[in-house]
Amino acid sequence: QVQLVESGGGLVQTGGSLRLSCADPGRTFSGYQRNWYRQAPGKEREFVARLNWDGSYTYLSDSVKGRFTVSRDITKNTVYLQMNSRKPDDAAIYYCNVKLGRKDYWGQGTQVTVSS
Repeated sequence: QVQLVESGGGLVQTGGSLRLSCADPGRTFSGYQRNWYRQAPGKEREFVARLNWDGSYTYLSDSVKGRFTVSRDITKNTVYLQMNSRKPDDAAIYYCNVKLGRKDYWGQGTQVTVSS
């Protein structure tokens, strides 16, 4: 079963927090770097965060640095995106991604809405 499954999206107030999850139920991508992207209506998909599976390296885009963190639970084969101090611009569909060679694998996305 080759798939990534995102969850945890929903409605959050400006300034609030939310944690997204990216599961790999088939354990297809164990050991591989995991990425988070987001896409707001009418905009291109935007890179948000990256994590090496061994935990040695994380990277966050400037737009979320200082507010978001990325982590993983090896036992659950799941990566998390903790989003704090949410802003209206954070509203988007959030996608989990793994790159294997030239191929990109994506989850179905999870919707995040920010209310003022």
